[in-house]
Amino acid sequence: MQVVHPYIFKTKPYVPGKPIDEVKRELGLKNVIKLASNENPYPPSPKVLAALNQAAREVNRYPDGGCFNLRRSLAKKLKVDEDQLIFGNGSDEIICLAVKAFAAKGYDIIIARPSFLVYEIASTLAGARVHQVPLKGFRYDLEAMRAKVNGRTKIIFIGNPDNPAGTYINQTQAEAFMRSVPKDVLVFFDEAYFEYVQARDYPDTLSLMNKHSNLMVSRTFSKMYGLAGLRIGYGIAHPEIIDILNRLREPFNVNSLAQAAATAVLADGTYYRNIAREISSQRAFLYRSLDRLNIPYEQSFTNFILVNVGADSSHVAGALLKKGIIVRDMAVWGLQGYIRVSIGSPAENKRFIKTLGEIV
Repeated sequence: MQVVHPYIFKTKPYVPGKPIDEVKRELGLKNVIKLASNENPYPPSPKVLAALNQAAREVNRYPDGGCFNLRRSLAKKLKVDEDQLIFGNGSDEIICLAVKAFAAKGYDIIIARPSFLVYEIASTLAGARVHQVPLKGFRYDLEAMRAKVNGRTKIIFIGNPDNPAGTYINQTQAEAFMRSVPKDVLVFFDEAYFEYVQARDYPDTLSLMNKHSNLMVSRTFSKMYGLAGLRIGYGIAHPEIIDILNRLREPFNVNSLAQAAATAVLADGTYYRNIAREISSQRAFLYRSLDRLNIPYEQSFTNFILVNVGADSSHVAGALLKKGIIVRDMAVWGLQGYIRVSIGSPAENKRFIKTLGEIV
């Protein structure tokens, strides 16, 4: 075998939720629903589909490497300068670019445990030492994270809201934390689910960025906006940080269909506000139904819920799978007894609750 980077073998590959077609093939099922990957259960808006149809006619050409139209539209919407934006093949790529740019062997990165697996994977592959700070009551223990900061610390990742807990840190906490962190440490807020948050004290990180040049934010078009299959996300930071990340970015990392769809999304706010209301309504339905079944759960500010099904979550997840319902077994994340369920359509949620009640 050829000599390879030693950190490759220290990394456990990311295992995504099983695709619907795979479950159909493996179990011989005809009707399968997926509530495992925090996807939007609804299709893109008609405006987005029309934009995709138009863009498909030009896929013989390379995409715009600078995402000009999308960059201009998004900068206007967010009220930031265009050179504060970077686009990626999902927000995952923005996370990985930040790690490549600022961390390497001998440096430290601080994350929560459990949290989004890509933080740990990207950091381990870079050779950085990862400090994992346990959640406290399924919320970030910011004091403990700050205590881990030392002269080697390069990045602190904060999922806000967090995956898999679904909780968030508020404006006051974010402001205090940013004041406490040295200016040479990048504080990376992963806001993949921020569009689902209705809490008034959710932090305005873009305003905080005006005071703290070491703050970066990533967001995605995969969750609320239903473009998971097109893979497009973005990062917001001071131009100096964006310039560094652009030097590492692949030239054509965002395809032309994704750019067209994301640009159309920004012009169709009404459609997605209706989806946000529907997800909120269905979240309340799941809460009521789980209460009726006496099954505990964590209050979520996202489009998924962390559910405590008892000691053997793998059994419950496996039993649901045999019934054609794909959920996330959280045992592999170190959360024994928990599953994570995405909020689906009304029909999907009713089927999940009915089947879960039969199993549990």
